[in-house]
Amino acid sequence: MALFDGNKTLKRLQNRYRLVIMNDDTYEEVITFKLTRMSVYVALSTIFVILIGLTVALVSFTNLKYYLPGYGNPSERREYIQLKYRTDSLEREMQMKDQYLESIKKVLVGGVVENRDTTALKMPSVEKSDD
Repeated sequence: MALFDGNKTLKRLQNRYRLVIMNDDTYEEVITFKLTRMSVYVALSTIFVILIGLTVALVSFTNLKYYLPGYGNPSERREYIQLKYRTDSLEREMQMKDQYLESIKKVLVGGVVENRDTTALKMPSVEKSDD
């Protein structure tokens, strides 16, 4: 198994290279860059971080944030909560009415109700709402 040689890797990152851009018709050098692998890595990493920062800034400081799932208006959130409370209370009302109608059907058909104690009924607690 080969051992990691950090000294060799550091030397490879510091080797100098020349990037020459030439005009193909006249073979004239247009521009020349002296680069190392380290400078290329640093430049690409910097560009990557800047692009991520610009994207985050664009989304968070403009109206694009409203297109993200889970992000919404506070007034819409309040409306959703109120609608959820109303739906829950309507479900409870429906269950109570269904229980009442079932007991009336049993009485009309002639079914004998053995438990005549009204304290045994499952009555939900009444909560006040700020409507």
